[in-house]
Amino acid sequence: MRQYTELEKVRLAKMERLRAAGIEPYPTRAQRTHTTAEASAAYQPGADEHTPQGAYTLAGRLRSIRVMGKAAFAHIEDGAGKLQLYFRSNDLGAEKFKVFVDCYDLGDFIQASGGLFKTKTGELSLWVQDFTLLAKAISPLPAAKEEEVDGKKIVHSAFDNAEARYRERYADLAVNAEVREIFRTRAKVVAALRKFLDGQGFLEVETPILQPLYGGAAARPFTTHHNQLHQDLYLRISFELYLKRLLVGGLERVYEIGRDFRNEGVSFKHNPEFTQLEFYWAYADYEQVMQLTEEMFAFVADEVVGKREITYQGRILNLNPGWPRLTMAEAIEKYSGIDINAHPTAEALRQAMAAKNIGADPKATRGKLIEKLLGDCVEEHLQQPTFIKDYPRDISPLAKSKPGDPTVVERFEAYVAGFEFCNAFTELNDPLDQEARFEEMGRDYTAEDEDQHPMDEDYLRAMRYGMPPNGGFGMGVDRLTMLFTDKATIREVLLFPHLRTRED
Repeated sequence: MRQYTELEKVRLAKMERLRAAGIEPYPTRAQRTHTTAEASAAYQPGADEHTPQGAYTLAGRLRSIRVMGKAAFAHIEDGAGKLQLYFRSNDLGAEKFKVFVDCYDLGDFIQASGGLFKTKTGELSLWVQDFTLLAKAISPLPAAKEEEVDGKKIVHSAFDNAEARYRERYADLAVNAEVREIFRTRAKVVAALRKFLDGQGFLEVETPILQPLYGGAAARPFTTHHNQLHQDLYLRISFELYLKRLLVGGLERVYEIGRDFRNEGVSFKHNPEFTQLEFYWAYADYEQVMQLTEEMFAFVADEVVGKREITYQGRILNLNPGWPRLTMAEAIEKYSGIDINAHPTAEALRQAMAAKNIGADPKATRGKLIEKLLGDCVEEHLQQPTFIKDYPRDISPLAKSKPGDPTVVERFEAYVAGFEFCNAFTELNDPLDQEARFEEMGRDYTAEDEDQHPMDEDYLRAMRYGMPPNGGFGMGVDRLTMLFTDKATIREVLLFPHLRTRED
């Protein structure tokens, strides 16, 4: 059973006193007529601003209480802002005023009615004629810590560490306005993505989260079980194979924004559950998708922050279209000094990496070695928006080969601020080639390897009906939100990031 703190016991006692006096601390209904912002906007300055005007009923959380004899000042906060309340014993009656002073605490939700006026100091306030409790806060919210540095007031997090904030995000949101703003920005990012794609003629759709086979990405799935059907299912790791089935059915431009689940490590840029945007565009190729990607980033920047130059972790980034394009071979040679084209086998490339003191898995394929070179030697240099294109075929089983070079596929990734934001292909639409790729992946990779793709017979069946040539794109919305909120870890932009079980 929960052990209450001494402060919580005091608040519980106040709650019992309220109930004994016939006051319900959790009434069924509120009667708010205006938000604090609406009330402030409705106020009309006049010749006698110290006389209450109009009738308003506000509701919000008590943020401050200051008792001065037979009067009291308080601030309430709602989703729109803050406003001061002014209580007088003469207006409310001594008994009701005493209830407020004795039984209300910071964090309580209150409803107050009265007229607006300005105090002698010029602060807009509600002259309270009546009030009621809407919800008693038993646990006090963490108090923000304030200090003065170089003559400026700095407000620190009310929590001792970041993990405590993530575990109690509800309290974090309640005490940190900056955190609330992060998630307002996140909503703007998602709305801007939808607005852009809708404007380009894409249709938003929904595909299954529970899937009989996983595919469309290199990741381990989460497994679950359907009891009635006696069937193992997987939480999706990608929308790709279902969205491309829709191209077969005649929907030429489709997108989905939703949750994907990957049973992989947790890091500053990874969470097992994350939000993904994917779109598929009939009759387009990866060059057209690159152009659309640039335009989409610029559009989102315009919608969310009103400019295309943003600051991320102290660096100014330019999101205007016209991003540099480097082949993977060019980028690796530029930043590692290794010409991967001169090393056509895994063993030859492994030896070249050893000569540069770059460690390599002795069992890794050539494609995986190239991928390691990209991650270890190239990514950190890609601060300004950059496309890296033309990837090894053996790590891109769903992309179309480049004409004239069957070892390379038409694939790109977009990098900003040193890490990857999106992955896109000229999509493979040859069902026989796709079947051979699936067989190759099953033969060359073990069941534990993330790059193994199971044979999806239904997807191949769909392809055999005829799939138009198309370009596909996938992007993590969480990472995009990190960019537009200047946050260095994905946990800051997830309302409830995955954490280890707390041992209390």
